[in-house]
Amino acid sequence: MQFGILGPLEARTAEGESISVGGLRPRALLALLLLDAGRLVGVDRLIDGQYGDDPPAGAANAIQAHVSRLRRSLPGDLIEFHGAGYRLAVDPDDVDVHRFERLARAGRRLLAAGQYERAARSLRDALGLWRGPALADVAGAPFAPAQVARLDELRLTAQEDLVEAELALPEGTSTAGLRQLVVAYPLRERLRGQLMRALHASGQQAAALAVFEEVRRLLSDELGADPSPELAALHLAILRGGEPRERATGGRLPAHLTSFVGRAEELDRLHSLRNSRLITLTGPGGTGKTRLAIEAARRRVQEACFVDLSPLDDGAQVPQAVLGSLGLREAGLRAPDLGRSDAVERLTAALAERELLLVLDNCEHVVAPAAVLVRRLLEACPRLAVLATSREPLGLTGETLVPLAPLAVPSPGTDLDEALTYPAVSLFADRAAAVRPGFTMGPGVIEICATLEGLPLAIELAAARVRSFSVEEISSRLKEHGRFTLLSRGDRTAVTRHQTLHAVVDWSWSLLSPDERVMARRFSVFSGGASLEAVEQVCGAGEVLADLVDKSLVEASGGRYRMFDTIRLFCAKRLAEAGEEKRLRDAHAACFLDLAQRADPCLRRAEQLDWLGRLSAEHSNIEAALRHAVQEGPETALRLIAALSAYWWLSGRRGQAASSALSLLGRLGTEVPAGLEEEYLLCVLHAVPDVLPAQWERAEEIMRSLDRELRHPFAAVMWGMAAGPPEPDSPRRRQFGSEPWSRAVVLLGQGVVNLLDGRVADADRDLEATLASFRSVGERWGMAQAHEWLALISSWRGEWTRARQLWEQALDLYEQLGAFDEMVDVLCRRAGGLVREGDFHTAAADLRRAAELERRTGRSHRPALIGLGWGELARLRGDHAEARARYTEALEAVDLRSYAGGSIRLLALTGLGLLAQAEGDLTAARLHHAEALACARASPATDLAHVAEAQAGLALLHGAPDQAAFLLGAGLALRGVVVAGDRDRERIAARVTEVIGAEAFASAFARGVALDREQVLAALS
Repeated sequence: MQFGILGPLEARTAEGESISVGGLRPRALLALLLLDAGRLVGVDRLIDGQYGDDPPAGAANAIQAHVSRLRRSLPGDLIEFHGAGYRLAVDPDDVDVHRFERLARAGRRLLAAGQYERAARSLRDALGLWRGPALADVAGAPFAPAQVARLDELRLTAQEDLVEAELALPEGTSTAGLRQLVVAYPLRERLRGQLMRALHASGQQAAALAVFEEVRRLLSDELGADPSPELAALHLAILRGGEPRERATGGRLPAHLTSFVGRAEELDRLHSLRNSRLITLTGPGGTGKTRLAIEAARRRVQEACFVDLSPLDDGAQVPQAVLGSLGLREAGLRAPDLGRSDAVERLTAALAERELLLVLDNCEHVVAPAAVLVRRLLEACPRLAVLATSREPLGLTGETLVPLAPLAVPSPGTDLDEALTYPAVSLFADRAAAVRPGFTMGPGVIEICATLEGLPLAIELAAARVRSFSVEEISSRLKEHGRFTLLSRGDRTAVTRHQTLHAVVDWSWSLLSPDERVMARRFSVFSGGASLEAVEQVCGAGEVLADLVDKSLVEASGGRYRMFDTIRLFCAKRLAEAGEEKRLRDAHAACFLDLAQRADPCLRRAEQLDWLGRLSAEHSNIEAALRHAVQEGPETALRLIAALSAYWWLSGRRGQAASSALSLLGRLGTEVPAGLEEEYLLCVLHAVPDVLPAQWERAEEIMRSLDRELRHPFAAVMWGMAAGPPEPDSPRRRQFGSEPWSRAVVLLGQGVVNLLDGRVADADRDLEATLASFRSVGERWGMAQAHEWLALISSWRGEWTRARQLWEQALDLYEQLGAFDEMVDVLCRRAGGLVREGDFHTAAADLRRAAELERRTGRSHRPALIGLGWGELARLRGDHAEARARYTEALEAVDLRSYAGGSIRLLALTGLGLLAQAEGDLTAARLHHAEALACARASPATDLAHVAEAQAGLALLHGAPDQAAFLLGAGLALRGVVVAGDRDRERIAARVTEVIGAEAFASAFARGVALDREQVLAALS
């Protein structure tokens, strides 16, 4: 569906038909949900939005009534209830306001990147979505005024951005349209400036000056204020017959041969700080500090003087360098002839009354003398401002720091048009087009920018290589040869330390003290950053870490410290050269083993999200520690795998340990280190299904021998997932222990076994108890499992509303954990229930979401399950060709080594049999159903009810309606109830009743209902 609130409220079907939403309150409620489309909106917010500060008694019930009215107007179950509020289940891009904001943001990014034509196109598309005043027909609702004001401001900003883009295009912009906007918003100085520029560009200099005079008088009369410095500078430039420029000085701002790309936010930040007298741009080498400082200085009104300190090799030369840039040296005067104190005195005298922006570039190697000079000048020269660039702060009172991070990089899989709105990609594309005419973007550019972490210098060096290599070759060579090798050529005319990536980092290294170098090289063992606690545990005293932060070798954010990979790789080589690498990496592995062991029990309690967050923050370190331990300390590696098993499983990362587990088993074979039997068992479980038979047998032997409570309780869960849950009287139950979480897991296993054996009432009772037990300890994975199985039972009973609620709760819990594999499972199972319910549209949406989750996470663990879901949907829609293709796809993709593989195979074979039945090919149907029955015998985890129900249909086609009734009853016996709502069952039941009569049907059906799983298997045989 498509919705609109940028004008009168509008709702249209996919075919374009308008849907009427009657009543002010329901329309206002829909508008509130549309403003947060796809997100949960709390009931309290809805009440405030509808009634303001004085809600009536029973406001929550009134909201519920409005929701009911809306649901009658809108198709499907678009409005979902989630306990605390409601969610409109639509893609935000299907709502005009969200589409407008996305296009407007993209237009502003493109504008900042200098891509004016694309910016104008995006902004025109955004503004074209407006059909009138926003929220026009719900303007009386309490929430509307604030939202209308917000949207009107966004619209006006987008209009100004569009004008800015058009002014940069050859055809320019309409002065008539601009005049209308100025009349509507007379105090908007940006619009006034744009009108002045447009008039001046069209040769109407007098008209442009008149616009300035008009706004000057208006501001004076209305506000008692003067025009902004920017508007005054534009006025002055027009008077002089040109665009505003910085005034000429001896140290005029350097001109550049390339366009300025990105850094729009940083430029805005610097503009907002224009009244600060000392600003220092800090950041690692290659982040573009110099270029940003120059662009910021160009936009200042006052005179600017640029001083490059990079050639200096002595701090005493700083005052002379500034004098030289200002053009204040006498003819023939040499630096040695002018003492430092004399130079400073001369500077203070010359600048005492002068309004000037002094840009001091590359201060890091003369930071102390530069700081002394800056302090003296700022104290003596009240109209002076300083903009410095340095890899560390000057350290003066009143200094405003603007840290410069690398450029933003899009995530993998981002659409290419959207990717170009990111500064890193835009910079690469701009520089590549300059050296290779006709250059076209490809997905490899995103990968290159991500590998180089958005570092501008590295991106420019990589883009320059498109002269010789394709984008794919550059990406490959970065992985194979490293960034220092590939990016070893730069601008020959640049300062030596800026010509190559290695030279940039080497220069930073050369400025470190001996203690700082020790800490920098030791810190390189961390991957993805570290906490102060971890740094001190691995590297020693952490006081020096603050110095590395000041010198932009390490970044500090949110209590964590991180070194950019370019710097880390350089420092790692220094670590190897110092002979400390193995000792530091051993300490690193020990540190994260300690963290994992402390976290493990907490993952089975209410604080599991906090600990999952801590472990997720250290994920890169954990992987690095495990890789090292596999090679250098197998026992440590076993302990790491065991301690992290619950983390990998709960957070949906279980497959990420497989490679390390296999490598470790390759070293150990079937030899188990003394006392590490459980750890070996978990290593085998992480290597499934690629583990060797002998190693699996060794794991089975260990499980049989462990007649005690396990030190790692999750091992019993994982074994159950791989080998099936324990029987009620199995010795394996003693391995779970007596803690609340373990008791809940036992109940869960018991419930699943009862369900698979057809004891549905017992299973229902066990799973409700399971849910209560997991709730009591606050463990979300167990609650999600219970919700998922209870949802399945409810779907069997035809309790569709309850089934949907339970599945939704399971999804929410898995999403909190980040367990996307389980989310895919739940979505596929819910889709199956929705198909049986007859809601094909929502079922298809679930299957698409499952496939998107697979794509977004870069994994394809569930193609068989997703293919099976599409097959069922296509069959019941009557699209037999599509259904057959999907069932076949599921059969080809299924992994029979997995615990659930047999069940998927059975369902796909049964689906093919039902297709054959529908087409009258009884021979093929019998073959498929026979294969499905063999599959059911081989695996107790399969849903035998599907086989029985399919065989019932086959019996009916063979002219045996009493047998069909018996088998249909047998299938439903396994589900514990007689259900309605499933099309296959209803068709069979109706036909049987028609052929043999209701009484005979009831009798045969009752005999089938009396069977258990083993008797059903015997009956099918």
